[in-house]
Amino acid sequence: MARAGKPSLDDLKTRLRDADLRATAPRLAVLRFLYEAPTPVSHAELADKLAPEGWDRATVYRNLNDLTDAGIARKTDLGDHVWRFELLKDTDGSHTDAHPHFVCDECGEVSCLPEGTVEIKSTRNGPLRLKERVSEIQLKGRCERCN
Repeated sequence: MARAGKPSLDDLKTRLRDADLRATAPRLAVLRFLYEAPTPVSHAELADKLAPEGWDRATVYRNLNDLTDAGIARKTDLGDHVWRFELLKDTDGSHTDAHPHFVCDECGEVSCLPEGTVEIKSTRNGPLRLKERVSEIQLKGRCERCN
């Protein structure tokens, strides 16, 4: 899901400090990349993108986990045993916490689906409080390219 605008360095620092995290250079680089990523990204994808800036894979992974633990990012396995990370809701509401993903079962491409694409309704025989407890929705099929 695309972000409403590119955050400034001060915005990124504020976001980290509000979550009681130090605004270190590698953490800022990881957070900046998550803001710019239109879909959930794997650790490997992010490490490859940040390697030219001098950040090694372990540093990137450690900071991804720090952001996840602080509630800034979410870590999700979309069924292929690869953790993907994405930014959670900004304080201005520009990215929603729970939204559905589409995974192409041919090429593996992952995309965020717009809010309202999937509607969850509780039924008499279904789990109680279904709407409040769903943390992940995933649809699989073939994307436009593979169809």
